[in-house]
Amino acid sequence: MAGVLETVQEEDCVRYFLFPKEVNGVNANEGVEQVLERISSQIYNIVYKYSRDYIWQKDGFNITPKVVANTPLSVDFDNADSLPSHLYGVSHFGDNIEDEWFLVYLLWQLTLEIDGLIVRVIDSDGEFLLIEAAEFLPSWATPETCERRVYLYKGAVHIIPPSQLNVDKIPSLTVEEALEQIHRDPKHTEANQAIQRTIQERIKGYPGKITELLHRATAYVPVAVAALLKAKPSLIAPAVLAFCNRDPIDMKACRAMRYFPPENRVLTCVTFTKCLYAMITHHKYIPDRRTGWNMPPVNSPDFKAHNLGVKLACGFEILVAQAKPKPKDDNSPTEADFSCEPGWCKYLTSLKKKGYFQDFLEGSKDYNSLLEKAKEYYLGHRYSIQHEPSVGQEVLSLLSSLEYDLEELKKTQEDIPAPDDESWLELCPRDLDMMLEQRYGKRQFTTVSSSSDSTNISAHLAKFLDHISGVEGAEYPSPDESLNKDTPPVRPKRGIKLHKGKSSISDVVRHSDDESVSTSGNKIHFDPEYFTCAVQNILDFVVPEDSWDLESDGSDMSSYEDEVDMDLDQLKQGKGKKSKEPESELKQYMDQMDRELASSTLGKSFEKIHSSKTKDEKEVAGGKPMEEDSFDDIENFKPVDIDMNALKNIMASYQAQMGEAGPASNLLGPMGVRLDPDPSSIESTES
Repeated sequence: MAGVLETVQEEDCVRYFLFPKEVNGVNANEGVEQVLERISSQIYNIVYKYSRDYIWQKDGFNITPKVVANTPLSVDFDNADSLPSHLYGVSHFGDNIEDEWFLVYLLWQLTLEIDGLIVRVIDSDGEFLLIEAAEFLPSWATPETCERRVYLYKGAVHIIPPSQLNVDKIPSLTVEEALEQIHRDPKHTEANQAIQRTIQERIKGYPGKITELLHRATAYVPVAVAALLKAKPSLIAPAVLAFCNRDPIDMKACRAMRYFPPENRVLTCVTFTKCLYAMITHHKYIPDRRTGWNMPPVNSPDFKAHNLGVKLACGFEILVAQAKPKPKDDNSPTEADFSCEPGWCKYLTSLKKKGYFQDFLEGSKDYNSLLEKAKEYYLGHRYSIQHEPSVGQEVLSLLSSLEYDLEELKKTQEDIPAPDDESWLELCPRDLDMMLEQRYGKRQFTTVSSSSDSTNISAHLAKFLDHISGVEGAEYPSPDESLNKDTPPVRPKRGIKLHKGKSSISDVVRHSDDESVSTSGNKIHFDPEYFTCAVQNILDFVVPEDSWDLESDGSDMSSYEDEVDMDLDQLKQGKGKKSKEPESELKQYMDQMDRELASSTLGKSFEKIHSSKTKDEKEVAGGKPMEEDSFDDIENFKPVDIDMNALKNIMASYQAQMGEAGPASNLLGPMGVRLDPDPSSIESTES
């Protein structure tokens, strides 16, 4: 479990492994380390060229040489095999997903500018590059089969194909084998053009896109904060995160304001990323009056700059308060010195999630032994595990070394440019739809309102109910398919293929109408219509009546098969024809129940068909023979309008959602149906 101590990280991180080709020809460990150090310096120069103006949310690009000795490395948390010597990096991107894709862009560029470099990049979801291009993956690709098969090489995505396409038998692949295949035959491992275009579309625009992700605002901050941001603008990210993630202990430091008092403040221009500015803007904070913050009224045009400056000052104060000096001797601090630290609590929680304690009871001998090892590791790497204290130490060092002139900073207030427009913070539903259309393409919707033809929405529902899906879940029919209202949708003819020793319902084969039950080799084929009718009879409670009594000579199964044969003949003749066979006793009970409910309050609550029908049509719609009812019953009978009732109930459900997600929109949205509620009903509801 030693590897778990090294690999426990937060979920918002991306890991990257860089495998230089030059390492393969070096045998001595000292020579490998020198090669990795030289390539590492070259990589940092390339990365700085593209990212010098980028503001990272948490961690920037960083790599560490990993030299393989006689013992296997455990740095690859999802690979139990040893890795060749490489450069390893991990970066946390927090709430800004753009950091992750900018890292992909940097790694993409490195494979173009460094000959022979192969890169593997993953996050907590695994091979996230394939998630982005999920629509264009080969049929064999699954999260399990693609593990350790996705790499970047010479500015392209490479996917190592399996030797056999049987998903159940695809062997696992080691990283060393994958690297060897890419070097040996890169044309064979290169992904298709659709996948390449998808990934390139996601990272296109860099590095020029960096300026589009920034937002400049004016803030009234303490002079020390203005000097820090001028010396190192990237400090804005940890300051905003410290303020937004503050706790009651941090608020004690904000009440004291020892390092950034509010007495001397200046107006300055602060550069944020749009993600950071949105985070700090939407956090409401009222400073303690005892600290000396003299804030203008809320309706004042200067309030926003003052309020933003207070938040930034508190963020820097929290960073400095979290910083603690490193121990000068080898004596480790006691448990009481760090047991309440947020970093230790997060680290211990991550260890438990990773299964480090092996289900041992807390307080047991084995549990305490593992806990002591974790404490020793944490004490030795606490400043590399935690991000905030190291930034706080940097802020303290800059404060002691920076020299700034208050009068000069006040003079620069006159030349401050106007803040950027903040309209991007407001996102209306139409803008969201446009963003989704740009990302996933435009979909054609059929608008349905309460005044629309009720058969329209009924046809969409019928098509969905008649659509056959696999065992993995419900599948929606394509919204582009035309609806034929004259004839009901036809079910595709599918059967079940049975393998020797196991059955696979999802592996479906098509059969012809006249195919009979037969066996061939290890597969069993049967008539799908015969099977469908048998299941339908069970669901409809159809019982064979010819041999219902226990004293009948014929078996129940033979009678049941006769009943299925009769229903199968009706299915092949057409569903629209009325069977003239005697009705079952259960059917007669159901018809009698319908007649009794028709005159009740429940029956009157349904919408009825008001159009005139012939006597035969009413007899069929009512589901009852004429001779059993009086003439008045036939004249007064109005069949239920199924389509109108469905539309009425769905519209009522949609209006009850109040614009949020609900059953009506979730059901009809994937079908390509957009509901338009009745304006009059909305006005009546609001009044």
